[in-house]
Amino acid sequence: MSEKHLALHQQHLALGGRMVPFAGFIMPIQYTSIIEEHLAVRENVGIFDVSHMGEFEFRGADAESFLNRMTTNNVAKLEVGQVQYSAMLYDDGGVVDDLLVYRLADRFMTVVNAANIQKDWEWLKSHLSDGFGDPSYAKADVQMTDISDDITLLAIQGPRAAELVRQIAGVATDDIVYYHYREGKVGGVPAIISRTGYTGEDGFELYVKRADSVKLWDAIWAAGKPLNLKPVGLGCRDSLRLEACYCLYGNDIDATTNPMEAGLGWIVKAKKPGGFIGLEPVLKAKDGTGRQLAGFTLDDKSIARHGAEIYRDGVKIGVVTSGGYSPVLDKPVGMGYINKPHNEIGAKIQIDMRGRMLAARVAPTPFYKRV
Repeated sequence: MSEKHLALHQQHLALGGRMVPFAGFIMPIQYTSIIEEHLAVRENVGIFDVSHMGEFEFRGADAESFLNRMTTNNVAKLEVGQVQYSAMLYDDGGVVDDLLVYRLADRFMTVVNAANIQKDWEWLKSHLSDGFGDPSYAKADVQMTDISDDITLLAIQGPRAAELVRQIAGVATDDIVYYHYREGKVGGVPAIISRTGYTGEDGFELYVKRADSVKLWDAIWAAGKPLNLKPVGLGCRDSLRLEACYCLYGNDIDATTNPMEAGLGWIVKAKKPGGFIGLEPVLKAKDGTGRQLAGFTLDDKSIARHGAEIYRDGVKIGVVTSGGYSPVLDKPVGMGYINKPHNEIGAKIQIDMRGRMLAARVAPTPFYKRV
């Protein structure tokens, strides 16, 4: 299957975007340099095109109950205008995907990772068809729709993001707090205006119809040029999320990990009515799995890569899940699963990179936190 083009493909090329295949799409990985783009987001404002993400809509009288059964967080606590970070688990507690859940006036919307769109869709549909594990829901009133191909998603992130969005939004944005949204117009087109992001900075994510992509893009750039808005790609999206220690599916969480050892216990609502798929293994993991996702810094300029083994005093104690250079700290950083008690802050560890042992130490996380 050939990769899909974003609605704004030509606009990215015009800005000098370096386009690469990613999760079934042709995406801009960078425009100038990853470090320059990273610092633009940390210090000013940048715009990402993340339209590769997947969006599913859920309607019907049983949509809330279905999503509550399928996800770890408590969907019933959501009010219209709120967004929730959550996860879906396999029966053994492994992570199917991490996702966002939006409660709109007449429906729910989930936002899933691009590489998992088909897998997530099939997982959800299979449980809907069997009454999502409860025979009493065999004829559940839930209508699922995959709207991923109809949506353009632009993320405006950085200290001046609110200033930029305020200029082009047709609704007040100052009172949209973190993990809330408003429906309104941005640049004259209907949009979901969500105060969310994956960078560790303040910012907004704007969901619009694909047909409105160019109009929104032009409006953003007209308002953004005086603010020195920069286009930013997937490369610095990864370095930004790593500094903030946000998990990346396929690296830090996957089918072999559970949310407790990944530090995501705060999205696990074990006492919600009806529970959720994977609840029992997660409850057992509360007592400890023997390992925990931890952060580390390296003593020299070498980068630790995903899959590298972690050692202490010659004994293997873990594995690297993410690694890269932190422009803010000006040093390599990473995350990995480390066996207890070797995950204590300050512990000296070694990372085996193709036979070369890199000196590192367990560090406090996140590596960067917005003041």
